[in-house]
Parts: sequence; structure tokens; C-alpha cells
Amino acid sequence: MPLGTHELLVFILQLGVLLLLAMLLGRLAVWMRGPAIVGELAVGVLLGPSLLAHVAPDFSAWLLPEQPAQFHLLDAVAQIGVLLLVAITGIQLDFGMVRRRGSTAAKVSIAGLVIPLALGIATGFMLPRSLLAEGTDYTVFALFLGVATCVSAIPVIAKTLLDMKLLHRDVGQLCLTAGMVDDAFGWFMLSIVSAMATTGLRVGQITLSLISLVALVPFSIWIGRPLVRWVMRLASRSSEPGPSLATAVVLVLLSAAATHALGLEAILGAFLCGILIGRSGHVNSDWLAPLQSFVLCVLAPLFFATAGLRMDLTLLGKPEVLVASVVVLLVAIVGKFAGAYIGALLSRLSGWEALALGAGMNARGVIEVIVAMVGLRLGVITTEIYTIVIVVAIVTSLMAPPILRFATRRIKVTTEERIRHIHHRQLVE
Repeated sequence: MPLGTHELLVFILQLGVLLLLAMLLGRLAVWMRGPAIVGELAVGVLLGPSLLAHVAPDFSAWLLPEQPAQFHLLDAVAQIGVLLLVAITGIQLDFGMVRRRGSTAAKVSIAGLVIPLALGIATGFMLPRSLLAEGTDYTVFALFLGVATCVSAIPVIAKTLLDMKLLHRDVGQLCLTAGMVDDAFGWFMLSIVSAMATTGLRVGQITLSLISLVALVPFSIWIGRPLVRWVMRLASRSSEPGPSLATAVVLVLLSAAATHALGLEAILGAFLCGILIGRSGHVNSDWLAPLQSFVLCVLAPLFFATAGLRMDLTLLGKPEVLVASVVVLLVAIVGKFAGAYIGALLSRLSGWEALALGAGMNARGVIEVIVAMVGLRLGVITTEIYTIVIVVAIVTSLMAPPILRFATRRIKVTTEERIRHIHHRQLVE
């Protein structure tokens, strides 16, 4: 059935209004010495059920109708934005530094996983039964909450680092690498919890997901890397930047589709493809600069603005929900900071570097929103718990920029970081 005239009108208006407000509030956040993502995330809260639905319910119902099909149009545009955002981040990832300091990233990611996962599961068992969905098993709920508290948000970390011009710093590169490991494990754990909530825990299904996750890295190195290099070399033969730009986007989307088909997160495929494109030897400013500008100024703001449209912060007016949200928020923050901090100190990094890594890894953002949406759809959590998880996502994302700025100012800039910064500027200028 073709898209109706009214549905098309509403969709176009939604895009225009969201992008306009994201641009204005993003500039306001920058003017207040914060990253643009702070203002962009606030757009969804203002236009969603948290505010506009109460202030102007008729207008809210017209601009943001509850029909799933209408909302899915926005989601589709937003997903394209986040995939390209993560891919651009992967292109600019210094793989040589990651390889040299792989043990550091591993220690940070493992400690940043185990501690918040354990604390989240324990908290799930302690929350009152009244907050659980009817018929939900306590073990399934506790595991779900553990997953929600252990994930990081690569899109939020990437956008924050890009906004703050910290992507060239070592702590920024380590944040992305460790965050990617955390996210991969988080999606794997989410598949287990989802299976337990629906068909029960099937060994075959879990084994297949684990094999796919483990096999993805060697496949990318032995097959994906030469394939991407060959394709990008063919595209770069053109004197125009268009073919290279289009080819890079196609590769990213196909890689995202491949990992999604394997039962893993599409973001993982986009990030890995970005790394392969960055190492292909055929990246230049002619096509990367316009792609990055469009993604950072149009698609990414739409993604972050859309993420807040399902949040209903008015539920925090219930005392039981408010207390539970404070407890879960503290557990999430302490667990992630402690894990990343301990991992950094075990790698003999300075206290300021440990603090910066903890701040970056603590940002949950829209990845936690997606996890919460899965839990709500499966009936594992109630709307109240969904709101609590969303609060954690927002607060931790807003915490990251000021702490990152405070810590990185006290970390000496190395010669390698200066060279990396010059290289990044050359790619986008």
C-alpha cells in the first residue's frame, strides 16, 4: 500500500521540526560550552509525551500520531543516521594505536562489563515485585537489568568525542574500542535474555550467536579487508568524489545488514566496516568531508532527537518509581565508573585518564533506549522500568561531556595525538 498524502505530509513536517529544533538546541548547548548532542537529545523530551503531549495534546497527537507505521518512518531515517555516524567514527579510528594498546582496551572493557553487570543483576533481584510486568520471571528481569546497566553507547560516545574534538586523543580512541567490545557483549546477552523471555533458553541459538560474534573479527581481517580495499580502489579511479562516497555508504549499509542477519547488532557491522574503509588507503577529504558534514549536521541530530520521543518522564512523579530510578541510576554510574577506572588503573594509566575513560564508557544513550524498547516489547519490563532505564540513558549521556572535558584538560597531549589530529583535519578539510 503506497504512503498516503497525509502520512507523507506529517512525515515531512516531523523531519523539518525535529531537525530545526535539534539545530537550535544543539547550537544553544555549544554556546553553553557543552556538546551539541545535549541539545539534540532534549528535542525528543520536549516534543514527546514528557512535555508536548501534556501542554498541547491535540497538536502532539497530530504531529506525532501513535500509529506504529508513522513512527517507523522516523525510525528508519534515524537508523541510517546512526549507522553512518558509527562508520565515520570507525574510519577515523587509529587502529595502530588500538593494536599497540589492545590489552589496555581489553582490561577497561572487561572490568567495565563485569562490575556493572553484576551490580545490575543484584539490583534487579532487590526491586519490588510491583515494578515487574505480570508473569515476568525475576531471573529474566534481573538479567535484563544487568544488560541495561552494562552496555555503553558507541553512537553517543562517537558524537560526543566528535563534538568536543577529542576523537584524536588516546582516551577517545580507547573509549571507542572498549565501548565496541561492551556493546557486542551487550547485544549477545540481550539475545539470551530475549530467548529466555519468549521461547526459553535454546543452546543452539545461543551457540550460533556466539560463533557469529567470535568469527566476525577474523572474517573481517582475512576476507572483508582485501574486499573493501579492492572495491574502494575501483571507486577511487573516478575523478569525481561521488563514486567513492556512494561506495563507502553502500559498504557500510551492507555490512550492517550482514551482522543484523547474523543476530548481532547492525551498529557492529557499520563500525567494523568503517575501520576497514579507514585502512583501505583510499580515504580522502574529497568525499569524507561532505559525508561527515551531512551525517553530523542532519542525520545524527535527527537520530538523537527521535530517541527521546518515546520517553515519558512524568511517571517519575510516582514515589516508588522515583526511588527505584535513583537506585538504578547510582548503581549504573558507580558500576561503570568503577569498572572502567579499575581497568584503566590495572593498565597503569593515570588517574585522569581513568576518569576520562570512566566518563566515556558511562554514556549509555540511545543504545540503552533500544535495549529498553526490546524489554518493553517482550513484556520483560513495565512502562515504569522503561522510564527508569531511559532516565539512566539521559543522565549518563549528559554526565559524560563535562567530566571528559575536565579530565582531558589535565592529560598531556602526546606527539602521536598531535599527528593524529592533523591527519583527521586533513581528511575533513
